[in-house]
Amino acid sequence: MADKEFTLRIITPERVFYEGTVDMVEFNTTEGQIGVLPGHIPLTVIVKPGILHITETDGEKEAALHSGFAEILPEGVTILAEIIEWPNEIDEKRAEAALHRAEERLRSKTPETDIARAETALQRAMARIEVLR
Repeated sequence: MADKEFTLRIITPERVFYEGTVDMVEFNTTEGQIGVLPGHIPLTVIVKPGILHITETDGEKEAALHSGFAEILPEGVTILAEIIEWPNEIDEKRAEAALHRAEERLRSKTPETDIARAETALQRAMARIEVLR
């Protein structure tokens, strides 16, 4: 493996979503967006819904990453994801319906509305729609 590459593993409860050699990976954390290059300092972060950008030698890939944890080491990154989807795995109509439901829950602000849960649902729906564009 060249000095400009490292190993990326993305694992969900159902499958190994991705395993390969990459030049860079970018994703959202609870502390903000992070970009990881080879030799990164060791770090563990909580994943926040958004777009996962994978830069490989021969191109780029994107996926909708919803939640999980990431272990970052100088030689590689392991993401334990609750849910992650390639664009071809996303039903756009379902994603748009989920977006509208989340927006409506946030607008209603009734006492039983769980704002944090509605905001997370909104972020997930937005990630799904954005990765399709």
